[in-house]
Order: sequence, then C-alpha cells, then structure tokens
Amino acid sequence: MKTSELTGAALNWAVAQCLELKVTFDSWGVCYIGKVQRDESGLGYPAPFEPSDNWAQGGPIIEREGLLVRPSFTDERGKWTSILWASTSFFESGPTPLIAAMRCYVASKLGDEIEIPEELK
Repeated sequence: MKTSELTGAALNWAVAQCLELKVTFDSWGVCYIGKVQRDESGLGYPAPFEPSDNWAQGGPIIEREGLLVRPSFTDERGKWTSILWASTSFFESGPTPLIAAMRCYVASKLGDEIEIPEELK
C-alpha cells in the first residue's frame, strides 16, 4: 500500500513497525500495544496505540524526529503537509497534522510503499 494513502489502524500499525513495537488488533481494527492502563476500578486493559489521532503519542515522534508540519499549499494533496529534512527529504500530506506527520515518519523509515497485514486492508 502507498504510504501516502495510509490512515487509521493501518497507519498506526506502520508507525508501530517503525518503533519496533509489538501490536495487536481488536475486532474494530483498533491497534494496541503491550502497555496496560488501569481504570478507576483498578482493572487493566491494553492501551490503544493511535499516534495518528493522539497528540500524546504522535507529538513526541514529531518532536524527536524533527518533523515539520505546516498547512499545505493549494497544489498539495491534503490540508496539511509534513516534511523531514534528512540526507533525503520526505514530504507527505494528510487531512490532519498528525496523519501528515505520521505518513512522513513512516515514509522516512519504511519507504513509499509497504506491505500491511490483510486484516488492515
């Protein structure tokens, strides 16, 4: 699948692959990592891994990797564009800043096209 078309669970899975995290999915396609969160009753449940929707998870990746996120120009594919200046420059767009940034991060680590699990297609 083209990195520029990744969204939702497929994009979150790809980010997890970049970070070398082991993930699982529930029947709704939500991506989980091994961390356990506890609710007010003390019961534990897996933490959803949603860096393309959750600033607390995606923000540190943007900061650590030095990703630039800005509004797109009219000739770009989405409302937001993310850029990574490295030995090779990476540009990805998306409907939100986090989606654009996570697509750019995945492209920088895994390339313009990646194989994703069948259940995420």
